[in-house]
Amino acid sequence: MLRVALVGKPNVGKSTLFNRICSKRKAIVSEVPGTTRDRIYTKCMWLNKSFTLIDTGGLTNEKQPFKDNIEQQVNFAIDEAHVIIFLVSYKDGIDTKDIYVSKMLKKYKNKKVIIVANKAEKNHHEKDHIFYALGYGKPMYISAEHGIGIGDLLDAVFKDSQAELLQDNIDTHVRFCIIGRTNVGKSTLMNGILNKERAVVSPIEHTTRDSINEDFYYNKELFTIIDTAGIRRKGRVTDVIEKYAVMRTELAIEESNLILLVLDVSEPFNEQDEVIGGLAWKANIPTIIVVNKWDTVKKETMTMKTTEAEIRKRFKYLSYAPIVFLSAKDKTRIHVLFETIKKIQVQLKMKVNTQMLNNVIAKAQLSNPSPKVKGGRISIGYCTQVKSQIPCFVLFVNKPSYLHFTYARYIENQIRTAFGIDSVPILVYYKDKNARIRTEQE
Repeated sequence: MLRVALVGKPNVGKSTLFNRICSKRKAIVSEVPGTTRDRIYTKCMWLNKSFTLIDTGGLTNEKQPFKDNIEQQVNFAIDEAHVIIFLVSYKDGIDTKDIYVSKMLKKYKNKKVIIVANKAEKNHHEKDHIFYALGYGKPMYISAEHGIGIGDLLDAVFKDSQAELLQDNIDTHVRFCIIGRTNVGKSTLMNGILNKERAVVSPIEHTTRDSINEDFYYNKELFTIIDTAGIRRKGRVTDVIEKYAVMRTELAIEESNLILLVLDVSEPFNEQDEVIGGLAWKANIPTIIVVNKWDTVKKETMTMKTTEAEIRKRFKYLSYAPIVFLSAKDKTRIHVLFETIKKIQVQLKMKVNTQMLNNVIAKAQLSNPSPKVKGGRISIGYCTQVKSQIPCFVLFVNKPSYLHFTYARYIENQIRTAFGIDSVPILVYYKDKNARIRTEQE
């Protein structure tokens, strides 16, 4: 698939153009230079042709925080890309930073580079001679903010391209996001899984701001991994960019079908860990609790079991979530993580025999009759599994309002035990079996 990278100095509109092309606010846009630090990927379509668009951090010849990290990420993006959009500002002209970017791109002689002058709303071309000095010919003029010239730019991107343009038909693979509070090792885990420096890692809180993702293969199986910004307590989230980063984390969860909730075992677990765990519970998709920095713990006979018991006590609402102990820094026990993902995949695809399900529910009611609620007892008749993202069961009953929450929990546990569904959330719907009859009579 064609890969297109956006490259340029800070504040020329790379993230604005990225959002314009992919038609969604995926990258954070701000007047603050250096907002984008990691490279961000998204799949886009243009005239039935698919391609991957890569946003990058702003390059500069001046000293600034994360300069070397950002430059490394840009170099990675250029290496991966087939086409480079070298973005400059029509409004501001060129300066030493643009020249610095130009010299960097000159090293990649086999890359197709398109120079694009952004912020050219009035479409005046009297500055052509200025941009010629960068050595990439006449620029294309666009306004990313207003959508001017984007179609012509994308036509130029695809012109004479030799890259594979067929749309990727794989849409059923595992997409998992990594969530957790700041500095628990999310980006280190991502780098460990990919076995390369994909995300910027720093002891400074909130180094990762955008949600960044990448496709990769593990044991010949395709996965998509999404790293997210660390979530701090709401009272401490004062910076506008950080607020947007938290929103991106929530969107990343929506786009995933599995969550890795990362905890830092080198520090006491706290309420913020539980709050973030609540986001996973609310999403109602499979979750793995990843206990990171296991290499820092002094092990004794029962250390792992004791830690697991503490986690279970704090995260009662994620009782189904498997717990994996690992060290992202040392890349130890990462294979256990993928073994757990495989187990989850098996349980998600499980098809329960209808007759066996009905037998399990019938025996459960005989062993433990339902309590009286609102003057009546719930009676479960026919049961069946229906197609859903997670295992979903519909139980037809005499009156759903007779159901007590403790009995609902009991029935769920009986289903889990009988069919070995212990690592994923399940849905159990109680449907009034007489509702249709009453409606027809009315």
